[in-house]
Amino acid sequence: MRQLSESLYLHRDTCNVYVIKEGRSAVLIDCGDGSVLDGLSAIGVDRVTDVLMTHHHRDQAQGLPRAAATGARIWVPEAEQDLFARVDRHWLARELANIYNNREDRFSLLEPVPVAGLLRDYRTVRLGRHEFTVVPTPGHTTGSVSLLARVDGRTVAFTGDLIYGPGKVWSLAATQWSYNGGEGIAGTILSLLDLKDRRPDVLLPSHGEPMADPAGAIDLTVQRLADLRTVRRQNPRLFLLREEPYEPATPETPHLLFNRTSMANSFVLRSDSGKALVIDFGYDFMFGPAAGSDRASRRPWLYTIKALKEKYGVRAIDVVVPTHYHDDHVAGINLLREVEGAQHWCPESFADILERPEQQDLPCLWYDPVPVDRRLPLGEPIRWEEYTLTLHPLPGHTYYAVAIAFEVDGRRVLAVGDQVADGDGLFLNYVYKNRFQVDDFVATAALLRRLRPDVLIRGHWGPLPVTDEYLEALERAAGEVARLHRELLPLEEVDFGAGSVGAEIRPYRATLRPGARLPVAVAVRNPFGTAEEAEVRLTLPPGWRAEPEFARVRLAPRATGEVGFVLEAPLSGAAYRVRVAADLTVGDRRFGQHAEALYTLEAERS
Repeated sequence: MRQLSESLYLHRDTCNVYVIKEGRSAVLIDCGDGSVLDGLSAIGVDRVTDVLMTHHHRDQAQGLPRAAATGARIWVPEAEQDLFARVDRHWLARELANIYNNREDRFSLLEPVPVAGLLRDYRTVRLGRHEFTVVPTPGHTTGSVSLLARVDGRTVAFTGDLIYGPGKVWSLAATQWSYNGGEGIAGTILSLLDLKDRRPDVLLPSHGEPMADPAGAIDLTVQRLADLRTVRRQNPRLFLLREEPYEPATPETPHLLFNRTSMANSFVLRSDSGKALVIDFGYDFMFGPAAGSDRASRRPWLYTIKALKEKYGVRAIDVVVPTHYHDDHVAGINLLREVEGAQHWCPESFADILERPEQQDLPCLWYDPVPVDRRLPLGEPIRWEEYTLTLHPLPGHTYYAVAIAFEVDGRRVLAVGDQVADGDGLFLNYVYKNRFQVDDFVATAALLRRLRPDVLIRGHWGPLPVTDEYLEALERAAGEVARLHRELLPLEEVDFGAGSVGAEIRPYRATLRPGARLPVAVAVRNPFGTAEEAEVRLTLPPGWRAEPEFARVRLAPRATGEVGFVLEAPLSGAAYRVRVAADLTVGDRRFGQHAEALYTLEAERS
């Protein structure tokens, strides 16, 4: 046990474990193989109250079961919580054959450990007389954090595996988050520069020696990583975008800024009072997506907010409004609410989806509920500062989307999310699973013809001027999409819509205790041109019951209705993602198990 200062010690095993002593108790930063617990008595420590983890890798974490057995509370990075508390499910789900996902998420614990608390980005955790500020530092892993604290009169940064020593990192292999990319190289550069701006007195890495000259150590590491990034020909504008993440959306609209760094474009409407309204906020400063779609592969942060405030006179992020529910447009909203104090104003047409994602069988859902502070009606003017915004239904890319119309600097602007894509906007970006319907883009063309905006701002492409020629071309393309769907699908005989969906179970996902009862609703569609009776029966796994045995509803031609059941879980056992199906008959036509839901039976943990 090596003493670094009066109350700070370093124990080295599979990684550096830092011990912060307070009386007869201690807090650990990372846990290594757990052997640190054997040496605590030598420094007068009787117990470990808390273990704070910088990331999920086994060399940091394999001793956690020992620590948990002593009663220590385990705190883990929020983004990586599933790789601690539910790592058994990760091992069951992780693809192993024909792999193109090279993230080091298999360097994870073999079994789950109990998690007492989450280390939430930008928030502070107080333990005894010490406060730890959680700084998101993706690089070594997507979810890695560094922890800043005042210990014995110095600001120390526990950096995990972000940096090994001056000019060195512990692993370059870990920075490859996809098959052949270098996403973590760019992430490490950005994280190190952010850490440097916070001016710690010393860097305490998980491998390597403490660094008493953080700025020098960081600068040399950034220089070498930048050279490697250049050789790999990746992220060529990284430093430029860090300095200038925003620019006016068009030369004529200085009060409307375009975030050039975000995965799905974010736009900032600036008021003369210094407040900002953000349209869409998913993954700020995206330097390359990690392979996979698990929680630990997706990391929102607030990297460009500092530049927005310093360079454009924004003093408060007041409101955020999404155009649709997809994660790349909403993943960072909770951070804006909780860290910046922004209000989330959500269109009423998809507020329930964001607040209750487990109910939905939809793609691109964020993992957690996104609370809504104000539900915005469609078609009614809404006042924010000196601006008036009007939201219009915009089904197409997804049924649950809106167009946001407003005027800024004398220009009529329409935010359309991901509705129209590519350079000229004539690629109609529809996804069947998003509830696309045949005439959605015909309605889009009519809306644009009626509103006649000067410019469209879009989710993944640059601002697009709207001309008469463009509107005519959009109308032709929308008409062709509708015509071809009608010619290709038997809609005149069996009309389950473009997505061929006849039933849907809600909630789609749920976790139940043994013996629990769960109300379940099944939405069903009559695909025929005549009124018919629909019958639904639930197909259940062994030991599960449903009341009633079946349910019927009378439906008008091509109408949708709903029937209800109460599902009862077995009295004992545990199972992950058991399948429940809705078997559908309409009139005298049986369509079979047209929808499924996935429910987990989870016994109480001792």
